[in-house]
Amino acid sequence: MLKIKDSVDLKELEKFGFKKDKNIYFFKNICNATVLMAFDNRKISNPKDDQGNEVLYDLIQAGLVEKVEK
Repeated sequence: MLKIKDSVDLKELEKFGFKKDKNIYFFKNICNATVLMAFDNRKISNPKDDQGNEVLYDLIQAGLVEKVEK
């Protein structure tokens, strides 16, 4: 399972195209469908399409994400 590191301000997600709605950050693809979400507990949903996979990869490359045990 992946999550945003505790040391990262969740506002950093906005640099990657995420929008905030209440306590959830979400990323929508070009068809305006939500394909990736980061919850208030910092856990990240599984990507729903290739664009979601690309954004998740970018987050990993930027060092914002870590793998945690379930």
